[in-house]
Amino acid sequence: MADSERLSAPGCWAACTNFSRTRKGILLFAEIILCLVILICFGASTSGYSFLSVIEMIFAAIFFVVYMCDLHTKIQFINWPWSDFFRTLVAVILYLITSIVVLVERGNHSKIVAGVLGLIAACLFGYDAYITFPLRQQRHTAAPTDPADGPV
Repeated sequence: MADSERLSAPGCWAACTNFSRTRKGILLFAEIILCLVILICFGASTSGYSFLSVIEMIFAAIFFVVYMCDLHTKIQFINWPWSDFFRTLVAVILYLITSIVVLVERGNHSKIVAGVLGLIAACLFGYDAYITFPLRQQRHTAAPTDPADGPV
């Protein structure tokens, strides 16, 4: 039993490190870290806006684990590309609104830093939405056609 656990650990670690080096893995990891920093800044100034950072950090971590463990190919009842696209699209909209409101209010320095980082997060989530747009990733091939002369 201990040998099978020991053999499965390098495979899990290799999957984690391999996904972490992909563009999607780097983006999700950056989203998690940026949401954590924004959460700390909002926590230092006011707790009213920290809910957005917590929710987006949790969703980014869930998608990171799903893609890292290759669960998106095993769980078929969820359309993962569209779910990821809508997650990032909603994050862009909410971070833009929240950051503009925070910057217009002009609070203390940590609140202003959180607003600026929120705008950066909106750009990061926007880029993630752009690269995960499902229709952009589909390649269309030409349909086979019959010859104009009819069957040969």
